[in-house]
Amino acid sequence: MNLHLLTLLIFLPLAAVLLIAFIPAAKKNTYRYIALFTGFLQLILSGGMYYLFHPKGAGVTDARLYQFVDHIPWIRLDMGSLGQLEIDYFVGVDGLSMPFLFLTSLIMLIAVGASWNIQKSTKGYFILLMILNMAVMGVFAALDFFLFYIFYELMLLPLYFLIGIWGGARREYAAMKFFLYTLFGSVFMLLIIVGLYFSVTNPETGAHTFNMLHMMNPANYTPGSVFSAAANHELLGISARLLGFIVLFVAFAIKVPIVPLHTWLPDAHVEAPTPISIILAGILLKVGGYGILRICFSIFPDAAQQSAWWLGLIGVVSIVYGALVALAQRDLKRMIAYSSVSHMGFVLLGIASFTTEGTAGAVFQMISHGFLSAALFFLVGMLYDRVHDRHIYHFRGLASIMPRFTVFVAITFFASLGLPGFSAFIGEVFVIIGAFNAESVNGILPRWMAIAGSLGILLSAAYFLWTLQRMFFGQPRLKGGEEWSKMLVDASPRETFIMVPMLGLALTLGIYPALAFDKINASVLALVELVGNN
Repeated sequence: MNLHLLTLLIFLPLAAVLLIAFIPAAKKNTYRYIALFTGFLQLILSGGMYYLFHPKGAGVTDARLYQFVDHIPWIRLDMGSLGQLEIDYFVGVDGLSMPFLFLTSLIMLIAVGASWNIQKSTKGYFILLMILNMAVMGVFAALDFFLFYIFYELMLLPLYFLIGIWGGARREYAAMKFFLYTLFGSVFMLLIIVGLYFSVTNPETGAHTFNMLHMMNPANYTPGSVFSAAANHELLGISARLLGFIVLFVAFAIKVPIVPLHTWLPDAHVEAPTPISIILAGILLKVGGYGILRICFSIFPDAAQQSAWWLGLIGVVSIVYGALVALAQRDLKRMIAYSSVSHMGFVLLGIASFTTEGTAGAVFQMISHGFLSAALFFLVGMLYDRVHDRHIYHFRGLASIMPRFTVFVAITFFASLGLPGFSAFIGEVFVIIGAFNAESVNGILPRWMAIAGSLGILLSAAYFLWTLQRMFFGQPRLKGGEEWSKMLVDASPRETFIMVPMLGLALTLGIYPALAFDKINASVLALVELVGNN
């Protein structure tokens, strides 16, 4: 019996949008409760789906690997000599996407909690937040490339307005920079989608299709087409399949983001309001990593293997560069933004190893970084809401003024730097093991990349511990003096209620990582096998 749970999970926020739209502005306090209730429903629903999800051993192109599937014909158009146009509402989840649906539900609920004090245009704010919620859920569930692209583009507009309207002093610049970076990748992605469409046919109907499972199967490519697995076509001296892989990789790498495509991220984080920073770090960066695994590696496994050395190198550069720049920051929010660049570099290094432990570690790292980065930005928001300042050197001795807040910061810092017992340790160690073993398993990555990547763990300890020492210990010394001392009240019950589950999840996954590995393992094995056979 199909209860359409996945469709319900995706479109619950749309019901919230309609409800908020019809409630008059005089009852604006109702908007946040509607968003909060929607978030709780999604968290319960995604948690139930996560529990019911039972991994099955099958190939990436095998529909049996995917569960909670809804597959409904959507657009059918006779195109004459070009055949019939087929676009389906096709959604489903496997071990790669199921954890991210739960993560999205959790982060969106946290973002709603962090939005409690938003007073400016609250109706528009919560409508945009719910549309963004729906779009992200759709991206992680879509198995039709046309549908995926719609959800992927739909994320762009709400984020542009949420940063551009509710952001800081340079919000218009940050929003425009984010918009242009993302649009640049999306435009060229559309060209590859069209090329793939005319290269793939539905074996049942013979019509061209956007079905991603057919696109992942080289046997279904139209012989002689531009993207055919056997094609020898070259464009600009690069094989067509490699060029298609590079274009799609750049589009998703902007979201990750990797060096040198990362420059939009610090500006967007610094200017975005706290809830949007939480979403950017907790979810949006994971869309990039997920897209590389789901689309780039699954549709172009031969090109992915051909590019593996360069991908590993980019991952190492991102790890080290992001950590070094974070070490030099004076703005606390900008430091955490650059730490995200470094930590997401581990994801790229892990998936470039094409080993089971490296790929599984990369997925685990994305999950771990999702709620830990959300916790970090929420903590920065707590400080900024009180004194409207984030400069690291403007604070000292906060431990004696805000003891509960200091405990939260210390635990989150230790968890983020990869202390054993927390989730980030598991992800980073598996990535390093996978990268180190890659030379003997498949000969793709040299071992010096694993050694260089491990340097990022040392550097992350340096900037997190140095910041902790500078801001929280010693005799209290605040730029705002006695006035700041009165304003810096400790964490409220609402803030505590938001922080405890995130830190609890980091500890739970650090002690019992099988909660995630058991769900993702079958899909990781299928993906590694697909790439290894090309």
